[in-house]
Amino acid sequence: MSLAYTVREAFSGFTRTKLASVGSILTICIALLFLGMYYLISLNASRIVQLIRGKVEIEAFCEEPFTQQRQLELQQQLLEIKGVERVQFVSKPEAAKIFKREFGEDITDVLDFNPFPPSYKIFLKGEFRNSAKTAEVVRRIKALKGIDDVIYRKDLLEFLDRRIGIAHVVGLTLGCIIGLSAIFLVSNTVRLAIHAKRKIIQTMKLVGATRWFIRTPFLLEGLLQGFVGGVLAAGIMYWLLEFAVGFFSTELAEFIRVQVEFYFVVVSSGMILGVFGSFVSIRRFIGESVVY
Repeated sequence: MSLAYTVREAFSGFTRTKLASVGSILTICIALLFLGMYYLISLNASRIVQLIRGKVEIEAFCEEPFTQQRQLELQQQLLEIKGVERVQFVSKPEAAKIFKREFGEDITDVLDFNPFPPSYKIFLKGEFRNSAKTAEVVRRIKALKGIDDVIYRKDLLEFLDRRIGIAHVVGLTLGCIIGLSAIFLVSNTVRLAIHAKRKIIQTMKLVGATRWFIRTPFLLEGLLQGFVGGVLAAGIMYWLLEFAVGFFSTELAEFIRVQVEFYFVVVSSGMILGVFGSFVSIRRFIGESVVY
């Protein structure tokens, strides 16, 4: 198979179906823009959510009287619970100091005694920072002898789990719809090119040309459409992200910037969409015979 012929025929598809080719390229570009921005938003939202989850702590209040020996035993039991990363003991005097630091008033001046019980601040491992697993850890903590009460931000964790789940479903659905639309348009463009060359294809079949000799230029045409659409999408995303960086502080700007490899993935994804759309079309319209 002549490489020059294949390339020439692939580029000729652009001239025969200019409007359809432009439509396919723009659809691929828009699809990749949506998918790429969804990926970036989802990735950075997940990072922010993980930061919020990391600040959610469990506080276990102890029964009194509370000896130092009991403190060490209970701390060891807490560390043995699956999912617990570390434990911090807060004594009665330390609890009073925290109250004074946060509210600016000494509790003993108000009540003449320290009402705060000793407690533990319990921090969980990353994979346990969701509502279901945290609730299981809390249940195990409450079962320990010497624990009077346990509190944590249950509502916040449930809210995060619920909203993240909805966002993933919506984003994935939209991504699939947009991706399928791009494949459909590329497929339709290649079908028009096949129709324009139907007599040539029939002649090539009569003289013994193989199916792949006929198909390859159309696959390359889809590849080129995907490449152009991917480059456009990558360029637009790069410009949008660089423009957005100027509106955020240095810390938040780190959530917006992406690695160079991301843009190569965008272009590669466009090429895959283009080739797949072409493949769908040629399998249907270039078979054992050419029928219209």
